[in-house]
Amino acid sequence: MPGEIEVEKSVYPVHTRMQSLQVDSVQRWMEDLRHMTEVECMCVLQAKPIGVEEDTQGELIVTSGIGAGDHVARNNLQTLLRRALVVSTELGKMFQRLEKGRWQRVHSTAVRANCHVRSLIHEYSAARSTPPEMQKYEKSLLEKCLELTHITERCLHTNDEFFLKSMREAIHEILTDVSDSFSNMIDMALANEIQVLIKQIESSDSVHTIGSAISNLLSLTQDGPQLCSIIAKEGAVVALFKICRQDRFRDLYAHALRTVASICCVEEGINQLDKVDGILCLADILTDDSSVEAARAEAAAVVAQITSPHHTSTQHLASFLESMHDIVTALIKLCESASCGEVFLLASAALANITFFDSMACEILLQLNAIHILLQACKDRQRVDTPYSKDQVVTILANLSVLEPCAPEVLQEQGIERLLLLLGEKPSSPNPSEGAACERVQQKAAVTLARLSRDPDVAQTAIHLKAVPHLIELCRSPTERNNSDSVLVACLAALRRLAAGCPDSIEAADYQQLIKPRLVDSFLLCSNMEESFV
Repeated sequence: MPGEIEVEKSVYPVHTRMQSLQVDSVQRWMEDLRHMTEVECMCVLQAKPIGVEEDTQGELIVTSGIGAGDHVARNNLQTLLRRALVVSTELGKMFQRLEKGRWQRVHSTAVRANCHVRSLIHEYSAARSTPPEMQKYEKSLLEKCLELTHITERCLHTNDEFFLKSMREAIHEILTDVSDSFSNMIDMALANEIQVLIKQIESSDSVHTIGSAISNLLSLTQDGPQLCSIIAKEGAVVALFKICRQDRFRDLYAHALRTVASICCVEEGINQLDKVDGILCLADILTDDSSVEAARAEAAAVVAQITSPHHTSTQHLASFLESMHDIVTALIKLCESASCGEVFLLASAALANITFFDSMACEILLQLNAIHILLQACKDRQRVDTPYSKDQVVTILANLSVLEPCAPEVLQEQGIERLLLLLGEKPSSPNPSEGAACERVQQKAAVTLARLSRDPDVAQTAIHLKAVPHLIELCRSPTERNNSDSVLVACLAALRRLAAGCPDSIEAADYQQLIKPRLVDSFLLCSNMEESFV
């Protein structure tokens, strides 16, 4: 359709809202320092471990109400991750220094990496029995690290370029093997630790013990998608949904679902959710009036995560369609009753994603009076208090606006006034993510206005509310549109839609520059336009 542009898909990565545990900066520095300086001791003491006071075990991360056993489990994981980071950093330095031929530094880095690997393996073996398959990796890794140390030392005692070139290739090959072996060993060690946590969830009857294990899993999900993939493969999603299907663990539903949402940032997590009919469980929690708001909000977070357009696989959406009516109904009710901005954001983000992949969801929302609910929410700062929430609202409106019955409902709810306000959305801080959210709000508000203006009554109302000068200002002033090209394109499209129905509403000069030329020519003109400060 001329002048029509595609709305950018709503993306709400739920796992990013989780915050890392706050740890005193000096305490964390001292913990890091221990890992870094122990290498010197290791070189002198021939891999003998440095003792750690028993009462300092687990001091790295302390939360109230967690017993000594939980301290040990969390400390094992944190120590393992920290050591792994140090080794990975050293191996990365070796690759860089090898390419530059800095042989002295290559050798010293190899020695440090060797000591760190030995220290890591010794500490882990002392804390936990090592599985037989992991022991094979350990032995091979230690041999390769030792070989790497010896071969780099040989390169210090020659200036033969031909010899050094052949050694560089050999060292690069060994270093690649060491990196791969180390990565596999760490993955196995992490899987071993994760299995311990999952067994606690599956076998314990204690709400406290299960809650602590879930907390540990949740903190692990913050270390990136690779770890989330390991957690999913070890069966965490299955274990967590077992908890969410037992009434006696109702107090843990929200915590468990928050962890599921984090794990489902990877395809493996979504696949596991699909295998255990997790969508049915989510629908049950969302539609259960006795479920607390926190549990329903976290269920909405999982829905938002699994319907995110980031995911390439859509196989799980087949089972989602079966429960879509119930889920959409529950989500719009949650938007209406939300007690705070975060709950509204999660529910609206899930709805925004759902409206992209099935037009039936849009029809359901219209039947459920969604336009009234969403536009009323925009007037309530307790629910819609950030550009992120407004982004979800205007995404839903943009997708609903393709349906003919939408226009009269928007007019009835004074939605054109709201769209014009959203066109002027500005960030309140220099935060880049907030600025990007404001751009999306402006762009989608313009797209919604363009789509709705096919209706003559909407076009007349928009012109009466001075939408045309507002859109012209956005086109001509980069700062008004947050310097966004996507907002410029959307505003030009909306302006041309209004001009097509009411050509008299636009002055001749504006018509010649913004309406008459091809869209791309008007875009180039406006994008290169210097603001006048006279």
